[in-house]
Amino acid sequence: MAKNHGGQPGNEKGLGELWSRLKFLLLAIFIYRLGTHIPVPGLDPQRIADMFDRQRDTFLGLLNMFSGGAWERVSILALGIMPYISASIIMQMMSAVSPSLEAIKKEGEAGRRKINQYTRYLTVALALVQAFFMVAGLAGEGMAYPGMNSFSFYLIAITSLVTGAVFMMWLGEQITERGVGNGISMLIFAGIVAGLPSAVAQAFTSARNGDLSPLLLIAIGLIVVAIIWFVVTMERGQRRITIQYARRQSGRQAYSAQTSHLPLKINMAGVIPVIFASSILLFPASIASWFGNASEGKASIIMQEVALALGPGQPLNFVVFGALIILFCFVYTAMMYNPKEVADNLKRGGAYIPGYRPGDQSARYIDTVLTRLTVVGSLYIAAVALFPQFLMVWADIPFYLGGTSLLIVVVVVMDFMSQVQSHLMTHQYDSVMKKANLQGYGKNS
Repeated sequence: MAKNHGGQPGNEKGLGELWSRLKFLLLAIFIYRLGTHIPVPGLDPQRIADMFDRQRDTFLGLLNMFSGGAWERVSILALGIMPYISASIIMQMMSAVSPSLEAIKKEGEAGRRKINQYTRYLTVALALVQAFFMVAGLAGEGMAYPGMNSFSFYLIAITSLVTGAVFMMWLGEQITERGVGNGISMLIFAGIVAGLPSAVAQAFTSARNGDLSPLLLIAIGLIVVAIIWFVVTMERGQRRITIQYARRQSGRQAYSAQTSHLPLKINMAGVIPVIFASSILLFPASIASWFGNASEGKASIIMQEVALALGPGQPLNFVVFGALIILFCFVYTAMMYNPKEVADNLKRGGAYIPGYRPGDQSARYIDTVLTRLTVVGSLYIAAVALFPQFLMVWADIPFYLGGTSLLIVVVVVMDFMSQVQSHLMTHQYDSVMKKANLQGYGKNS
């Protein structure tokens, strides 16, 4: 009886919790996809769809990809999660340079909640700016219905877009807390995957119409598979620093020295640098395009040239995008992983790195290894994100092939699978421990 009581119910409870988290994730994604089809009042979706057909290979195509097609349909979720990502970037950067914010960050859970609250306020402010320029630019291009140029139109349209951005922020936080995986990454992943069927159909249509040779289409498929294999290999790669534990003695019992390792991933920052870099690149490009379209004269021409120069496949896009990815790899890794704290924890635990004194010398060694790994990891992420753009320019592919989207999809799927396995392993471990305790209790009694 003790054996049945301690094993199966705990495992069923663990599976039940995982299933409830998965159901919440699927429900949240369904609501998000449903929201991308609710249009902003006063704007003409057909005219904007025609504009996207003309400018699909510019930054608008990338912006539409991150919004899951909401931009093309002029949905209330057109701003997507980008204002929240931009606000998170700004707050993290300010926390590193502002002593007051850094002090708040060190207050533990209370400080984290306060920083999150500031991030939400900043998200609303950025969404207001982006929504204003978006509505003004589209209205200036004649994308609104006739007669829609009043104050009430601007108020309703801007309020709808800002509300949609705030809802996306809330939904992402709820997925992180009650679902599986990082909420922001999962929403971006859902938006990208939603556009994959149309992208594949477009590729086959181009091959059937003669715009793309079948051999080149097969070669592109093989390249995609090779990139996926490369990303999986690099994401699993790690450098293991040998850790030696000193010999300990407890009473009359002596414990021999043990050897372990400190794992450091090649890519410690994950897919966050790509998302951050895309957000930073899209924000000025979108403002430049909307402001340029809504105004006239020399300023309009300059703004439109800036937006065009920052589009996918342009030399300036290669340089700026690659530099931002590398920069954010170093910044995010430095924020998330502190070699000094790791070295201090090892010292307190009676562990040391062979050949290096505990404390500052170990911290410098870990920092050196971490810096070298980040160099390799940042170059790898930048190469994967930019290589399809080089391929698009070199092979003259008649559709946009996004390395950013491919990288995000692969990394998010890997993170999702690892978290599911972690949930399963945790609950299996709990059920085994309960089973062992109950068996022992039965024997003693």
